[in-house]
Amino acid sequence: MSDSAALTGTDSVAVLLMALGEEYAAEVLKQLDAREMHRLGTAMASLHSVDREQVAGIVAQFNDELVNQNQIPIDTHDFMKNVLTRAVGRDKAKTVMERILNEAGATGVEALKWMEAAAVAAGLKREHPQIIALVMSYLEAGQAAEVLNLLPEALRHDVLLRVARLDAVPTAAIGELNEVIEKQVMRNINAAASFRVGGPKRAAEMLNGLDTGVGATLLDKIKGVDEELATRIEDLMVVFDHLLNVDDRGIQNLLREISSENLLVALRGADDAVKEKILKNMSKRAAEMMRDDLESMGPVRLADVEAAQKEIMNVAKRMAEAGDLNLGQGGGGYV
Repeated sequence: MSDSAALTGTDSVAVLLMALGEEYAAEVLKQLDAREMHRLGTAMASLHSVDREQVAGIVAQFNDELVNQNQIPIDTHDFMKNVLTRAVGRDKAKTVMERILNEAGATGVEALKWMEAAAVAAGLKREHPQIIALVMSYLEAGQAAEVLNLLPEALRHDVLLRVARLDAVPTAAIGELNEVIEKQVMRNINAAASFRVGGPKRAAEMLNGLDTGVGATLLDKIKGVDEELATRIEDLMVVFDHLLNVDDRGIQNLLREISSENLLVALRGADDAVKEKILKNMSKRAAEMMRDDLESMGPVRLADVEAAQKEIMNVAKRMAEAGDLNLGQGGGGYV
């Protein structure tokens, strides 16, 4: 984009949020409804770089330093994932990102960056190891590790060896790689794809949107039909990410009721936004010690993390029912 006049109002807002950064952008997105967030997310995903004149025309009144930059490089995948997760939580962010991906027309490796590791692995597992290695070298390290873990065991060492041996890749080869992804890998992904609808998680989200009395009555009726399913739904109504909705005073009250050992394990598998929410409500010394412990601790089983998080949320739920904190779940649920 070279002409600022060519930018729509939504494009201009997208540039402004990109310039402000993830934290402030997330705070703005929290104030938008679903339709506005969708439109703005699509605009963000369509941007690649913005020249100095455009930035100056949009944000000069907010930040003089931006006027002196030639362009703002934008990693749309990381930025959108982090901003949306901060704004609406990890699960809703995934849904929004999938819709944005379809409308923004992302292709090739860029399209794969937006996808779940399981989908990428399903699309790659029948490809030549060299193709897989090239793709993996362009993915974010965490995503690449997840994909590698999901590939057939016989493929893993070969792919990793090829990644380690990669050096410079000609521009033409990147174009050919994107063609292979579009013609073969995406076809494999689409063939293996299925759309998840409903389920206990969806039922839990719906119950959280109801008035407390109505939700409790419905859950009791489900218990009369399928007690195990009702228990799963009830567990999903209060999950660790919901701590983002709790005010600082509520977090401080919660911290007084749980052990540091349990919190340490729970934070090991928590989103960064949740970690920061909790750490900022601890004393400076306690927060520093917790950060040090998190950095130095060894691998923790996922089951142990989930158990610790569930135990903490059970405490939070009891406190919410007693009026000691507000989990902030829409019009109903536990408040």
